[in-house]
Amino acid sequence: MDPEDNYTKVDVARSRYPYCIVWTPIPVLTWLFPFIGHMGIAMSSGVIRDFAGPFYVSEDDMAFGRPTKFWRLNPAKASSLQHSWDVAISSASEEYKHRMHNLCCDNCHSHVAMSLNLMQYERSSSWNMIKLAFYMLIHGKFVSLSAFLKTWLPFTVIATVMILLVILL
Repeated sequence: MDPEDNYTKVDVARSRYPYCIVWTPIPVLTWLFPFIGHMGIAMSSGVIRDFAGPFYVSEDDMAFGRPTKFWRLNPAKASSLQHSWDVAISSASEEYKHRMHNLCCDNCHSHVAMSLNLMQYERSSSWNMIKLAFYMLIHGKFVSLSAFLKTWLPFTVIATVMILLVILL
């Protein structure tokens, strides 16, 4: 039996990703570095929360558009007795509504990391933005071919042009 049969399915058309970490490209930044993007985490209902800017956590409206990748997590691996899946995400979101956004240090990845730390996902409280970026890179699944192209095509075009310029000049 597929483990996903035990809980609500992902619905890309409705942008519902229950128990998932989601990712979407950031224009220009992702074009240059395709592994860098914007991250959010979804409640059990599939509604996405993301630290979208200073003192603002959006709900169901990601800052840079609909997710292009998702990483499905297992809610049974949330081991905190005080913070269930939704409570942990809500608590982290409330905290981040009082924080200044910092692109390098305290950002959307940090918000997701705090959520996972509060719920002690996989019995860990050492989630951080670097670990999440790496895990999303290796475990994340693109929602469609067009989502893959939205992420990688601009980088490929820029890299190709740069290589051609180096060769021709």
